[in-house]
Amino acid sequence: MIELLSLPAFTDNYIWMVHNGREAVVVDPGDAGVVRRALQDRKLSLQSILVTHHHPDHTGGVDDLRDLLQGSVYAPRQEQTPEPRTVLDGGQTLTVLGQTVRVLDVPGHTAGHIAYVMEPDGQDPILFCGDTLFSGGCGRLFEGTPAQMHASLALLAALPSSTRVCCAHEYTLSNLRFARSVEPGNTDLADYTRVCESLREQGQPTLPSRIDTERRINPFLRCTVPEVCQSAQAQGAAGDNPVAVLAALREWKNRF
Repeated sequence: MIELLSLPAFTDNYIWMVHNGREAVVVDPGDAGVVRRALQDRKLSLQSILVTHHHPDHTGGVDDLRDLLQGSVYAPRQEQTPEPRTVLDGGQTLTVLGQTVRVLDVPGHTAGHIAYVMEPDGQDPILFCGDTLFSGGCGRLFEGTPAQMHASLALLAALPSSTRVCCAHEYTLSNLRFARSVEPGNTDLADYTRVCESLREQGQPTLPSRIDTERRINPFLRCTVPEVCQSAQAQGAAGDNPVAVLAALREWKNRF
């Protein structure tokens, strides 16, 4: 069995770890100390590191973990990340912990951002999406375009409904406040907000989410829903083209 762990780092980051009781893989290790402690506490060896994009809160701990690393650092071909590394493009697969991992190109937040989908035997799939998809939101468009982000989110939304969504930040409550301004009539969104508020009150993470949940509550995956379109048009979107809707929503969220 593969176990999935979220390791809090910095103010609101999550470093994700998967392990089989002996070996571990970590995703976007911005802080090496957090990873070292988790490995030591569980008596795990570090098999591989997966990197989604080049931002330092996702890569800052990579070099400090190399003395523990028994395999490769995998990273997007189109971005500058710590060397040495094994570069990846969307459509490729790799094997970690004896499991197949698919690589997806998901530009938008950065120009060469990738995501990883692990499909553990007999378990729900796991999506490591970095800063592309958040629960209730999406990443800022630092390097990519609204069209790229729309296509990337559509690709992720098409994954199996049970896919666990492992975002890299605990942004959920602030995202949901925005989402409720966009789509106040969404009862699924209201229910999910209450669940997430309760989790945070107990000091628990809101993640992982699930793809079927995000389809129901995330305005950036709902750019063809009439209420979402109307809200975007009130913020300057010209018509109901989904890319224009997403662009207006993202600009609105930036100043929300």
